[in-house]
Amino acid sequence: MLLELRIQNYAIIERLSLRLEPGLNVLTGETGAGKSIVVGALSLLLGERASADAVRAGSDKAVVEGVFDAGSVPAIAVHLEEQGLELEDGLLILRREVAAGGRSRAWVNGSFVTAGFLGELGRLLVDLHGQHESQNLLRREEQRAILDAFGGCTALAAQTAAAHARLQAARRGLRELDARRRDAEQRSDFLRFQVTEIEKAVVRPGEEDHLEEEANRLEHAEELARHSSRLHSALYAAEDSITSTLAELRRTLEHLVRIDPTQEDARELLESALYSLEELGRRMGDYAAAVENDPARLDEIRRRQDLLFRLKSKYGPTLEDVVELGRRARGELDLLEGADFERRALEKEEADAAAALTGAAGRLSGARRTAAGRLADEVNAVFPELGLSGTFRIGLEPLREPDANGGEDIEFLAALNVGFDAKPLVRVASGGELSRVMLALKTVLAALDRVPTLVFDEVDVGIGGRVALQVGDRLQRVAGHHQVFVITHLPQIASRADHQLLVEKVEQEGTTLTRVAEVRDDERVRELARMLGGDPESATSLEHARELLDAPRTARA
Repeated sequence: MLLELRIQNYAIIERLSLRLEPGLNVLTGETGAGKSIVVGALSLLLGERASADAVRAGSDKAVVEGVFDAGSVPAIAVHLEEQGLELEDGLLILRREVAAGGRSRAWVNGSFVTAGFLGELGRLLVDLHGQHESQNLLRREEQRAILDAFGGCTALAAQTAAAHARLQAARRGLRELDARRRDAEQRSDFLRFQVTEIEKAVVRPGEEDHLEEEANRLEHAEELARHSSRLHSALYAAEDSITSTLAELRRTLEHLVRIDPTQEDARELLESALYSLEELGRRMGDYAAAVENDPARLDEIRRRQDLLFRLKSKYGPTLEDVVELGRRARGELDLLEGADFERRALEKEEADAAAALTGAAGRLSGARRTAAGRLADEVNAVFPELGLSGTFRIGLEPLREPDANGGEDIEFLAALNVGFDAKPLVRVASGGELSRVMLALKTVLAALDRVPTLVFDEVDVGIGGRVALQVGDRLQRVAGHHQVFVITHLPQIASRADHQLLVEKVEQEGTTLTRVAEVRDDERVRELARMLGGDPESATSLEHARELLDAPRTARA
């Protein structure tokens, strides 16, 4: 619900603060006082295209700010969360600035946002009738949602959308499979060459290091044998080997320890050294015996290294890359062999999804046809009371194939002049007639509509007398479910308001200002008397105004 609208330096308005209440609010005043400018400012706040012409002459910028109670609109919280924003005690403050140079900026709860995001929030908060480009009901997706809600088809519509998504997924899978298959077929010879070359090589990650170590040993086999044999002899095998000398020294040390037991640990040190050198000497002997001088094996290793180098040059840069490429190539070839089976499975899924979509869309179409007839009948029943002599109907144009929205295009149509064909609402020329068509729809759909605030401008164009009273009654009925804000020059409509606001121009210090204030009691009677066209101070005009206020009103639905 719109709680307050603040306007600064917009058109002829220098500064204006407008407070709205639940129920039916009407804005009245002399022609030229700025009633429709208020609606223009609200349109700007709700995402309308900005123009430098909106800035009051002599001002740097125009500012429009609105305070909304948005706690009853769950979708608002979702939209805010996507932008990292949140409601503050259920309140939402929208702000729009237009600089004299034409640049526009927007804020939500103090955070900078795009005008597009501001418009998204605006469509959830306010449905404005009177400006073609701002009317939710002129959008086909909104008309479809209204019809489905009216006919209780929302669940069927969701089933249809889910079936369509399933069908699209199956078709997408088929397209991707065919694309991969075509690519694999075009590259099959090359893939087979890659797979053959890599798999035949039996590449093992890490084998390069092992090959290099073995090649190094083979290249230095004679040198390794010579050094290890010398170590074996000097440490262990020769008669005067180091271990033989240490064995004699051990006997000497044992005599020393017998004399001085405090040196017992010295014997342990010597024995440890002796055992270690004996082990090292035997190991060098075994190593010398095992050293191979195998030129054939070295040639084999060099050929293997050359092969691995070529594979890395072609498919690398590492052996791991070579192995991974071989795996992918094998997978593509396997795809060719298994594609027929996978395709049959996807084709079955496509057929099942298509059948599900046809069934769901068919049920939805039947429910929509029934709902369209009922909705048209109810709207047409309201038309005469609103001074509309034409007819309303809902066009259901079948599609060649159901889509996510069902099996037909939906459009609200109206013929507002006898002898003329029904046209889409977006092409209804008269703003007043269009607003009354919207009012008829809102009367029927009041309990279903999710937008909390409705604004009607031009709803009273071309009507008067009893029809104007009936329009006022209808507006009041809609106000039982929504906050309604109406700009009117008809006293019959104004008399039905829960809250009447008077906009007027005043001169202050040589400057013309626009101000708005709620009128009550005698002030309201005088304003209605003025609107009736007579002398607002005459007893006759005042009595007529009181009669309007006291006239029986249609009970709210």
